[in-house]
Amino acid sequence: MAAQLRLKVDERAHLQLAAAYDPPWPHPDMQQRLTQLTGQDMEALGFTVPPGRDHPTAHRSYTPVAPRSASSHLSAVPSQSATPMQPASAAADYASVTRSHRRLYWSVTPTALHPAVIAHADLGCVLLPGTAGQTRRTMAAALAETWLLAGRIEFFDLREPDGAGATLLRALQAAGEADDSLIGSAILAHTAFIPGWAGERETAGERMVAARTYARRGPASAEFWAWLDAVEAECETRCGSTRTALHLIRHAEDTLAAGSEHTTPAWMDWFSPVRLAAFKGHTQLTAGHLPQARATLLAVLEQMSASEDKQRTVIYGDLAAVETAAGQPEEACRYACLALDQLEVTWYATGMDRIREVRRALAPHQHDQCVRDLDDRLYGWATTVSALAR
Repeated sequence: MAAQLRLKVDERAHLQLAAAYDPPWPHPDMQQRLTQLTGQDMEALGFTVPPGRDHPTAHRSYTPVAPRSASSHLSAVPSQSATPMQPASAAADYASVTRSHRRLYWSVTPTALHPAVIAHADLGCVLLPGTAGQTRRTMAAALAETWLLAGRIEFFDLREPDGAGATLLRALQAAGEADDSLIGSAILAHTAFIPGWAGERETAGERMVAARTYARRGPASAEFWAWLDAVEAECETRCGSTRTALHLIRHAEDTLAAGSEHTTPAWMDWFSPVRLAAFKGHTQLTAGHLPQARATLLAVLEQMSASEDKQRTVIYGDLAAVETAAGQPEEACRYACLALDQLEVTWYATGMDRIREVRRALAPHQHDQCVRDLDDRLYGWATTVSALAR
């Protein structure tokens, strides 16, 4: 009898306690669903935490993509403490800075932009555990793009392939958190550049298979598929398979001509039909098709927009290589000097690599006045210090 009385008293107290909190405190499963759908914690949604209850956190199982510190490249051990939930506006605010960095890439010196991009990525790693639902997916996608931009700067602008590989892995982790297959595909394709430029054809091919697999899971546009062909063609060219590369470029041209119903994502601002032609000209040069390469690259120069300074350096370098191979050292030096002029405006390590390759190829003409003039430019105070500093 006493036990039954205590049970009734406990039930009455529980009902009184629940009535004191309006709306009532949801079941744990419902809490998780609500935070996933809204990106807000329970208190932000108007619920009052009953006495004795812990403040809930969304996705406690998440292991954040750790920010990279100056003292270590290893991932930090995630904290088990509760993470404050961010407002829904945090993702949009974070993504707006990511978009600004994307645009600044084409004009800002890489050594100046890279630290800002890395700091922004570190901030994203701190904010991401405090998000949920659509807010979380938006934040993670912007973080993936930020890490991808950092990796692009490290590989193409700073010539740090090892660092780029680690950075792109972080980008892929963030893409997984966003469940964004398309940006995941773009990241995987960028990882293929690293072994491709090192002549490791099999590894590059495996990464391109992965990139294409991810692209099939998302709404890939014709431009996106053509870019994947171009990336693989670049890797094949670097590995000495120019016939395969030219076949891939023809397939990319056909893909662009056919088009598709899907739109190209805004973050993919590094590719266009003109960029595909630039890939083609470089492959024709490597294959020894000099007249075709010259015609292709000159057409690219005419069609490039005024903002494509970095790519213009590469085209000048390739034209210099064409003229070197054709036995025209004076014309080769002229294009090489134009490339150096462009590098003084916007530094691009990939462009400087092209000029150094041309200079090595001009060794048989090193006593010619045009080559000596090129050396004066190539090893002038400003150029030498800039190259060593970067």
